[in-house]
Amino acid sequence: MQPITKNKNDYAATLCYTSVTNSILKIIFSITAILLLSLNNLFAQKTYSLDKNHAKVGFSVVHFGISNVEGNFKIIDATLGAKKTDFTDASISFTADVNSINTDVEYRDNDLKSANYFDAVKFPTITFKSTSFKKLVGKNYRLSGNITIHGITKSVVFNVIYNGQTVTAMKKPTAGFTITGTINRLDFGVGGAVITSGISNKIELQSNVEFTISD
Repeated sequence: MQPITKNKNDYAATLCYTSVTNSILKIIFSITAILLLSLNNLFAQKTYSLDKNHAKVGFSVVHFGISNVEGNFKIIDATLGAKKTDFTDASISFTADVNSINTDVEYRDNDLKSANYFDAVKFPTITFKSTSFKKLVGKNYRLSGNITIHGITKSVVFNVIYNGQTVTAMKKPTAGFTITGTINRLDFGVGGAVITSGISNKIELQSNVEFTISD
């Protein structure tokens, strides 16, 4: 009985098959790696920084029941982090320098910074840290979190309108938001009673901000 031997054509065919198989596997592995990398980039956390040239955090309070005094903080900072494109998983942090409070009246600003109100020497910073950012309907969201004023931390809820996202002159994706809400200054020990201070306990807050994606 004679041993079975492969001829040269069979051997060449086997080598060709092996080479093609290896090439196909390399292509599959490459495509898989690219897809995984793309998915990772797609769902990776994106960090946005506050565009301070297009941001204003303001407030309004009723004065003696007949008018509104408005002001803002000139030194502010904030960051926003999110994986989802609709920002429903967004995490937002914010700080304001109390010493930068501005109502366009120097005497009043100094009074607000004094121990009569914010006591900026002891409590120089207002901070906010979100706990949730929920979409309601359309462009309307609800922002919940903890705000610290005058050394006292309270939970707050703000109404937010997501104004959209575009590429601005900075050539980076930028998202715009309008944020409104109301807080009670007495909850934070800021100022005295209405009868002595002449201003309402309720402070209306309104902010228009833009966040630009970080490098």
